[in-house]
Amino acid sequence: MIRILIPALLMAAPAFADAPVIEDVSARQSGNAWSFSVTLSHPDTGWNDYADGWRVELPDGTELGTRVLHHPHVHEQPFTRALSGVEIEDGVVEVNIRARDNVGGWAQEVFRFKLPR
Repeated sequence: MIRILIPALLMAAPAFADAPVIEDVSARQSGNAWSFSVTLSHPDTGWNDYADGWRVELPDGTELGTRVLHHPHVHEQPFTRALSGVEIEDGVVEVNIRARDNVGGWAQEVFRFKLPR
């Protein structure tokens, strides 16, 4: 019976896709608002598995802004997308950029980015 259960348990385990990788980040400030450009790579396979967003967070995880990616980028790797109007209070010196894909959700790993002030 144990021999039968082990393969069944392995087949029932969820499939974990590769998380998107943040390759590069740049930012510029205009008043309290910031514009970010983020370059991602991900082994997009089409609508079933693709990088579908990234966000700017404070080090404590507070979300400051999210860039939704509405379609796969199978033949465009790595790719860069921008987000503007991200309000960041004076005194914040570093933010985190976190990517997500439509299979695994938000990545555990973050890209720490020191704001150019």
